[in-house]
Amino acid sequence: MARILIVEDTPGNMVLTSMLLESKGHTLFCAERALPGIAIAQQEALDLILMDVQLPEVDGLTAMGLLKGDARTRVIPVVALTAYAMKGDRERLLASGFDGYIEKPIEPMVFLDEVERLLSKGGT
Repeated sequence: MARILIVEDTPGNMVLTSMLLESKGHTLFCAERALPGIAIAQQEALDLILMDVQLPEVDGLTAMGLLKGDARTRVIPVVALTAYAMKGDRERLLASGFDGYIEKPIEPMVFLDEVERLLSKGGT
């Protein structure tokens, strides 16, 4: 199965995403802040990163840019995991460089379908 990093600062969201992904047999890495998440991505062979957009200290958009600018991590798909769900938010985040977009609150089946779509797109 896939190796997935979740970068999420809300405990409830971390628990839910972790439970859903573990139920599908994925190996998880977790970080509550962007910079520790980036460090994990640089050290581990990951298949996917789920990145909260609204993070303290360094936001998810900045973190995604750092990941895409690093030769070690630029090929890892990064998915915006966000409560930004207004008209145009999805398009804006995808245009900024995210490889996918998942709205919060998370709907379990939609979440799992999108993760699987992105993993199969990446050849994992």
